[in-house]
Amino acid sequence: MLEGPGIIAVPGGGDPLRLEAALDDRIALFPDVRCIVSAGIAGALDPALKAGDVVIDLAPLPFRGGVGGGGYPQAPRRIESPHPNPSPEGEGLSKLLPRAHHGLIIGQDQIAATAAEKAALHTATGALAVDMETHVAARVAARHGLAFAAIRAISDTAHDTLPPAALVGMNPDGSMALGRVLWSLARHPAQLPALIRTGRSAEAAFGALGGVAKAIAALARN
Repeated sequence: MLEGPGIIAVPGGGDPLRLEAALDDRIALFPDVRCIVSAGIAGALDPALKAGDVVIDLAPLPFRGGVGGGGYPQAPRRIESPHPNPSPEGEGLSKLLPRAHHGLIIGQDQIAATAAEKAALHTATGALAVDMETHVAARVAARHGLAFAAIRAISDTAHDTLPPAALVGMNPDGSMALGRVLWSLARHPAQLPALIRTGRSAEAAFGALGGVAKAIAALARN
């Protein structure tokens, strides 16, 4: 969890309406907020990315082509914004995380579960990674005229198809739904090897997020 002076953490959890409302509420409570950062894990769309790699997106505010109800977006519609991502936030992240990859991160309302879906998203958008929160955070930032950045650690590669247990394993507050994972595993025990691989990849991503959290905390102190 991100924490520290100057940081207001808002957990995701796969519910875009809840996340958007929570972000609006925090901005109303803390009117001196200057930047929204979408940080967490993501699925890779670029086949070159490995589990644990970090991707930074500092492009001026796009809506990031969020989609719902299946399908995938066309190339993201970038908008002209009077509030581009500011230096020193952008330059600071890049300096503190020199091994990070830079490129577009998109969001959608459901998990990109299969290698085929990830390949289609990569072809349609050119994005490096996809998650379930970045498009919501970018939309809120644009509405409030705030700077925006996305920084994500890769938890599953473009080649990975997630097992069923991984698709039911998150509660609305972002915590792990262990009961649903075990129930899925009991019904489909053959998925165990894939679930173990998924867990190891997620562990690499969460390890990388430790460095991300330190970088964001360092910027917030300045």
